[in-house]
Amino acid sequence: MNLDSENHFVNRSNWLRAAILGANDGILSTASIIIGVAAAATTRESIVLAGIAGLVAGALSMAAGEYVSVSSQSDIETADLKREQQELDEYPEEELQELAKIYSNRGLTPELSLEVAKQLTQHNALEAHARDELGINDISQAKPLQAAFASGAAFIFGGILPIIVAFYVELNHMIVLQYSFSILFLAFLGAVTAKTGGSSVWKSVVRITFWGTLAMLFTALIGYLFGVSIS
Repeated sequence: MNLDSENHFVNRSNWLRAAILGANDGILSTASIIIGVAAAATTRESIVLAGIAGLVAGALSMAAGEYVSVSSQSDIETADLKREQQELDEYPEEELQELAKIYSNRGLTPELSLEVAKQLTQHNALEAHARDELGINDISQAKPLQAAFASGAAFIFGGILPIIVAFYVELNHMIVLQYSFSILFLAFLGAVTAKTGGSSVWKSVVRITFWGTLAMLFTALIGYLFGVSIS
């Protein structure tokens, strides 16, 4: 096995989480809007227009929300690293002992723990403390732009699918067919998510289709309850 090319699923966690969340919301939000409007609308134009408006608003909101959220996490990490560097500058011996204690608690002997701490401190003290004390590394470190782009682009990709369905299916069967196709889209997304993340395909598909069904059911009920004719 080539250790340099070994790729673990956790390496994909940052962009994968944002992309899956975006695609799932794109399908579900847009389909739910279309179903809710279709329950009260009389024309295809109003249904499609509502879907497109929801797609644009949802994608922008998703990207902006992801950027703000991950930026806040990044700011916290930056502040922690700055504080850690200051402590390393002012109390190098105490920080060395703290690092050695971390390794000792993980099962190394006190002597080996101190030796490992010394060598890692000589190599890159801040990196060692960031990884082993703060839990910050290259894999988990927040990347706002990456998360925002992955989330927004995935939302658009997912949201386009229900809109395409709304363009072509019969108006009289819009709700049933929109739901059916959306569940298929969600099931496929769940399977891809599970495969990419190395988890159970069955559990992922059941989870995503169950909650998707509930969301679309409630939006359809809202449309029926209001009973407003949209022309």
